[in-house]
Amino acid sequence: MFEAARPKLIDHVELITPDFRGFGNGPALGDPPPEPDLRLLAEDVIVRLDELGLDKAIIGGVSMGGYVALAMLRDHPDRIAGLVLIDTRSGADDAAALDRRRLAAERADDGDIATGSDAITPLIAHPTPAAIRAELASIAGSASAASIAWGQRAMAARPDTTQVLAGSTVPVLVVVGEHDAVTPPSAAAQMADAADNAELVQLPAVGHLSPAEDPEGFAGMVISWLTRHF
Repeated sequence: MFEAARPKLIDHVELITPDFRGFGNGPALGDPPPEPDLRLLAEDVIVRLDELGLDKAIIGGVSMGGYVALAMLRDHPDRIAGLVLIDTRSGADDAAALDRRRLAAERADDGDIATGSDAITPLIAHPTPAAIRAELASIAGSASAASIAWGQRAMAARPDTTQVLAGSTVPVLVVVGEHDAVTPPSAAAQMADAADNAELVQLPAVGHLSPAEDPEGFAGMVISWLTRHF
């Protein structure tokens, strides 16, 4: 999701955007896949930082990527220079969300997954340009049913990390789309309230995938935050 904002961001920061295992160009999940746990993805990012010789980095994540960023903060706080948490939440799933994830994972086990525009329409605001919709639909269509099932179960298993966030002193930028129906502005406000050194920005007229829906607005806001804190 950061790729759309890359042209503006790369003039200000070295942007590293690894794909998670099982998704995009990331390594395969394996057969059988490991126990669903987002900490596995967090460890993969740490390995990537080690490969690049980076002791610390500003870690940003959208949606599930935000959960992984918070898992990194929990397990490797010494590697985190700052956090950018986008369209995500620090709280664990409630009973209704757990039930939705269970059903989604079971459907994926049977090969029943949303693809193309059906996967994207519930996430983004209207109207979103056709080119962005098409690109996001292509990304969604590239994920296998097995990866989707694994990801749903891993997200369902994640703990509440609000107190982890509250105990951190690194700069935190919390970003949320005005019309994000998945992790709404109220969830973003709770994260910003929990962290001592947090800023909350709501991007107007976008939904759950802010960097893709408004790449220029997102990049400008991140650059402003970076300039003030780093």
